[in-house]
Amino acid sequence: MLADGSSQAWMALDENQWELLWAPYDESTYQVVMAEVRPEDVVLEIGAGDLRLARRLAKLACRVEAIEIQPDLSERLPDDPANLIVHYGDAQRLPFPKDVSLAVLLMRHCQHFRLYTEKLRAVGCRRLATNARWRMGVEIIDLIAPRQSYLESRPGWYACWCGAVGFKPGPVEDIQPELDQIINEINICPDCCPALWEAA
Repeated sequence: MLADGSSQAWMALDENQWELLWAPYDESTYQVVMAEVRPEDVVLEIGAGDLRLARRLAKLACRVEAIEIQPDLSERLPDDPANLIVHYGDAQRLPFPKDVSLAVLLMRHCQHFRLYTEKLRAVGCRRLATNARWRMGVEIIDLIAPRQSYLESRPGWYACWCGAVGFKPGPVEDIQPELDQIINEINICPDCCPALWEAA
């Protein structure tokens, strides 16, 4: 309970404590992720919670490795799939498996998106299913696609490696209805490099 008597203790969390929170997602979110899994995939789920999704992914993939920082959330069951491997610890510090082809990061409150994507790219992971950038829905990110800087991108929606998203304004004549359907993947933006606002 906070000093004002409210029970919204989450408001008192610092940015590093946010990733300790866990909440299950709805079936439609899980379905989007599962539709991306191929039989040959090695899947890494970051922040696996109670393993409810990891167990389902293991039925679809070659192997699933799950990382969860809170062991009391993810109790192993006798009938867990043999191809499900659980690592207990902080995903910021644990090494990622070298053969991951698909990563799952369902963590709307993620504070370390750039770190996770850099670690995934370093081990050769090609795809990431996540809701960490837009904080809703699930997007499938191509981790090996080329990125441009904010300054090089055209007007419209952008999503950055740092986890920030936004809309880059431009001349009225450049704003077309189809821009609403295009997301510019960029590697540096005004959130991670404030000097860009001045240069834009």
